[in-house]
Amino acid sequence: MQSIKSDLRSWFWVFVLVLVLQAFPAPVSGNELTPGEAQSGSLLWRMQQGYTTATTLNTDVRIDISGLVARVKVRQEFRNEGGEWVEGIYVFPLPDKAAVDRMRLHIGDRFIEGEIREKEQAKKEYEQAKQAGKKASLVQQQRANLFTTSVANVAPGELVVVEIEYLEDLRYEDGRFSIRFPMTLTPRYIPGQVLPDRQGNGWSADTDQVPDASLITPPQVTRSQNHKISLTADVNAGMPLEIIASRYHPVNVTEQNGHYVVELSDQQTIMDHDFELVWRPIPSAKPRAMAFSETVDGKPYHLLMVMPPDQDDVPAAQMPRETIFIVDTSGSMHGVSMSQAKRAVNLAIKALKPGDLFNVIEFDSYTSALFPHSRLASAANVGSALAFVERLRAEGGTEMRPALKLAMSTPPQETHLRQIVFITDGSVGYEEEMFSIIEQQLGAARLFTVGIGSAPNSLFMRKAAEAGRGSYTFISALHEVREKMDALFKKLEHPQVTDIEVHWPSGVIVDSYPATVPDLYLGEPVSIKAQASNGFRPGEVVRITGNSVTGSWAADLDIDSSTASEGVGALWARARIGALADQERRGGNAEELRTGILQTALTHHLVSKYTSLIAVDKTPVRPVGDPLSSEQVPNLMPYGQSMNAVFGFPATATSAPAMRIMGAAWMLAAFLFLVMIRTSRRRPRGRHL
Repeated sequence: MQSIKSDLRSWFWVFVLVLVLQAFPAPVSGNELTPGEAQSGSLLWRMQQGYTTATTLNTDVRIDISGLVARVKVRQEFRNEGGEWVEGIYVFPLPDKAAVDRMRLHIGDRFIEGEIREKEQAKKEYEQAKQAGKKASLVQQQRANLFTTSVANVAPGELVVVEIEYLEDLRYEDGRFSIRFPMTLTPRYIPGQVLPDRQGNGWSADTDQVPDASLITPPQVTRSQNHKISLTADVNAGMPLEIIASRYHPVNVTEQNGHYVVELSDQQTIMDHDFELVWRPIPSAKPRAMAFSETVDGKPYHLLMVMPPDQDDVPAAQMPRETIFIVDTSGSMHGVSMSQAKRAVNLAIKALKPGDLFNVIEFDSYTSALFPHSRLASAANVGSALAFVERLRAEGGTEMRPALKLAMSTPPQETHLRQIVFITDGSVGYEEEMFSIIEQQLGAARLFTVGIGSAPNSLFMRKAAEAGRGSYTFISALHEVREKMDALFKKLEHPQVTDIEVHWPSGVIVDSYPATVPDLYLGEPVSIKAQASNGFRPGEVVRITGNSVTGSWAADLDIDSSTASEGVGALWARARIGALADQERRGGNAEELRTGILQTALTHHLVSKYTSLIAVDKTPVRPVGDPLSSEQVPNLMPYGQSMNAVFGFPATATSAPAMRIMGAAWMLAAFLFLVMIRTSRRRPRGRHL
């Protein structure tokens, strides 16, 4: 009888263990592939038999640069190797100032040109086509630097080619032009309470703080065996160059008739690190002013660039500075990024002068400061700061609000010029909230952002610096930390050009952006995009004025001699859309601003927060009754980042509560199993007859 009771007790514990384990997903076995195991850049199809991938054949990027404008063509090829009809959805980064204006879809032997539509209408047309079995593609903007492409009704074995084109104006800084092409993205940190409904297929649920989180969190993977990238850039600089080089990838450069052709040395390069191309004109050709124009539908558009005073013309600032360093130590900064950040802060601290004030604030899920308030840069305080920085470790979430608020809420010293240096990868999903906080609470201080890592959030870096009337830079490799920080030190030490105004010729009505030109720092130009009511008369100039430490400053630009350049109108439209979106974020008239964004985007054929590109074939191809499956596309983890640190527990961009529950469940299961074994061992042994 005792033996029977023991057996029943053992089987009871087994039954409880099975119930517990069935409440959670079991590991996938065999040849099935989960979203987390998929390879970067490949469409992930969810078939009836499980997960599989469409083999990536090639990704090719073509960059054509003329003057200050670049047109970029991104061609991605995929093949559906599964046995079912599928819909693929993939999220990909683009530059934060990209004006996306073209999309073409090739599926098998069909070619479909994308058309611009209001966002909801485009989505409706796409869903109707998908349900009707028609081939279709939809390109939507989730952030200014993050887009989603959906491809519907791809037959088994078919080749899919998606071409995206965009325009972008170049960056000019410290005598060098540059262009950056993002190849992957850093997972964004998603805080807040989970919402009941879900818009997309990302790894994160939508929350009250990031309502579209499921649309901006594609799966991340650590390696890719198939998908690679080839890239070619044709640079027509319009002037002889002293240097042209790639910062992070080996390239081959050839020159012919003033054109420079740059190609990746390895045409099968892994997409885990942003590509950046830089070139510098020879000193005698260094531009002081440049103007480009385009006429669209009878309306003239202009892109202007004027350099402020050189370093030799502007003395170093005499007023002592108060510098507050904010360092991101969240999980996404683990590894190489943390090493870059620590080295950058060390150099900055050592560059302080004895009369300067400073403090160091670090943040992950929590915020802590070296000192209660800023202190003099004495030898003892600098030593304490260097030791503090050396102890920094990357873990936890990216809760940057408390850190920024702490830096901005400390009463400033009237005798010192306050400058905040924010060192981060910017991997958050609540960017717009941060821009508003900076604008509302920064006061007279200036904010400079330093983008860390191989794939930082460029939108956050640029817009946060603009909101903080500062400047931004990127550090993506350890060997360039000193170079980039030295350039930042020069900006911090030299006074900015303030109170900048643009004076247009009389009789010309102009709609220009930025409407208010921000403060300028050493080596940075005044850059303006304008739509004019009519052309300029010969000899007329645009005068730009401002104030520097030496007094008034002015520069003239002859618009009549501007160079014709395709895309200037689209770049103006992109700048206008960005300015209207900022007004919307600040609480302007929502309906009027939405109408302005919509009309501008439709007129110039641009993807925006209210418009999308849609391509639909008229002929149904999927047989009625055949199922259509869909799934999200993975992205490659940026170089130097740890999957465990980012998605671990706790970490940036993680669903930690669910992981805690999962861990607790397995611990409970292990405990029950142990109890079962120990109970079985206590069973009395039977007597031998």
